Amino acid sequence: MKENQVSHTALLMAYVRGYHARRGTLKIFEDKLAYHLLKDEERAIFDRQFTPPLQLIEAVDPVSAASCHDQAARLAWMMRLIPSASHSLSRSRYTEDALEEAVRQGARQYVILGAGMDSFAFRRPDMLEKLQVFEVDHPATQAFKRSRIAELGWELSAQLHFVPVDFTGENLAAALTRSPYDSKTLSFFSWLGVTYYLPRQAVFTTLRAFADIAPAGSFVIFDYMDTDAFVPEKAAKRIQISMEKCREWEEPLITGLDPTTLAADLAPIGLRLDEHLSPSDIQGRYFQGRTDGYYACEHVHFARAVVV
Repeated sequence: MKENQVSHTALLMAYVRGYHARRGTLKIFEDKLAYHLLKDEERAIFDRQFTPPLQLIEAVDPVSAASCHDQAARLAWMMRLIPSASHSLSRSRYTEDALEEAVRQGARQYVILGAGMDSFAFRRPDMLEKLQVFEVDHPATQAFKRSRIAELGWELSAQLHFVPVDFTGENLAAALTRSPYDSKTLSFFSWLGVTYYLPRQAVFTTLRAFADIAPAGSFVIFDYMDTDAFVPEKAAKRIQISMEKCREWEEPLITGLDPTTLAADLAPIGLRLDEHLSPSDIQGRYFQGRTDGYYACEHVHFARAVVV
């Protein structure tokens, strides 16, 4: 990601959520506000990027090609295929379900790292009454989002706090110290769509920061790609295509984690692995029995850890 440029993937996530809210059936995750966070011209760019030619569909999926003769049908086919759609929707569902459970257990701060175009603070007023929300993100992406919110005329809640930080060069604890974050209050950290863009050391430095700045019993949710995703002969084809696109956008995926050693990797930094979902677990929880073509993303895992 360029220093002063909004994250392309952050915009893509808003597009995916908006598309699913307006056109998806059997909702995996409902975000009716995401559509508005993109301008018409931005949505049109993604529409063009993700509408494949009929010839491609015929080559990959000849059965579906028979019903894909207009742009809307071709776009719907692609949205079912690209991993970013099923991945982002299911991880958001998993996170907000876990957040509700954490609030019942006393969590009163919600820290969203790499918040991107997340609309939680405007979409869930019922939850906002119980939480202080901290959106932590790259300054350029955060500035873009705040400008868009102002253009939309959305009211900023006193419970919402923006915390700009560059994960590769700034200290998370120091950034939160500049905000109203209270290190003695039970907290819930959401870190989605970030780990695979960072060097391994930066991933565990950030995870350690959670344990250092939150009291025991606080929760951390994050997603990651396993190491097989970075081995061409083992990686699923659509993951390889997605990784190539990220390189084109100058936001390359560079780090995978080993699911068999994750619990042991977290223990020395003060985190206990509390729940760990594999792609097959995610398939069973969110996609089993669906008939719309969405399925869990290969190589992607969800993890919930607790500060000890």
